[in-house]
Amino acid sequence: MLQIDPIPAFDDNYIWVLYDERHAVVVDPGEAAPVLAWLNAHERALCGILCTHHHGDHIGGVAELCAVYNVPVYAPRAENIAGTTNPVAEGDRITLPELDVSFDVMDIRGHTRGHVGYLGAGYVFCGDTLFGCGCGRVFEGSMEEMHHALQRLAALPEETRMYCAHEYTESNIRFALACEPENADLKRRAGETHALRASGQPSVPSTIALEKATNPFLRCADPAVIRAAQAHGEVA
Repeated sequence: MLQIDPIPAFDDNYIWVLYDERHAVVVDPGEAAPVLAWLNAHERALCGILCTHHHGDHIGGVAELCAVYNVPVYAPRAENIAGTTNPVAEGDRITLPELDVSFDVMDIRGHTRGHVGYLGAGYVFCGDTLFGCGCGRVFEGSMEEMHHALQRLAALPEETRMYCAHEYTESNIRFALACEPENADLKRRAGETHALRASGQPSVPSTIALEKATNPFLRCADPAVIRAAQAHGEVA
């Protein structure tokens, strides 16, 4: 049975590991040491690497992992990522035979020029495009591209589980509450997230349904969010 765990890295990154009784695949391994430690502790063999974009905190461990395990590396075709063996783009489907799972590749550019997501089995690995109650910064793409990417993610089935690459939810909620202080779903999420973090638990994965109910970047058509933006001079 396929399971997914977070491997903490750096200050607030998550390297997601998908695994069964024998094999594992990792998503966005920014550093190799915690992945190798997890594989050793859980007695799993690495069988693949998925990368969403080229930033160092997402690919920094690829070379070292590939020096130990000769595995395919899936990464966006539009970005120059060393070690890529299988460049991917919108419309591609990848199959991980050892885990008996397939993913469709989504173009969710905006944070970077070629950022992709991996969608399948009821999950989406969205890197730095969508976060718990927030979204990524626009470094290389345009605001229009980021908005389009977020709308694509919002259109996924609401039960889809959203696996992002950073633990930003608690700080993002503070901004969201400034936009929608009367949002009951958001206030409930604030309490739940605080409890999770206080007990050392991750606040993600989330679901598309929860993000649509609480994330201001998926709620930009809501009157309260519009008023908040207008109050800060961001929209006419």
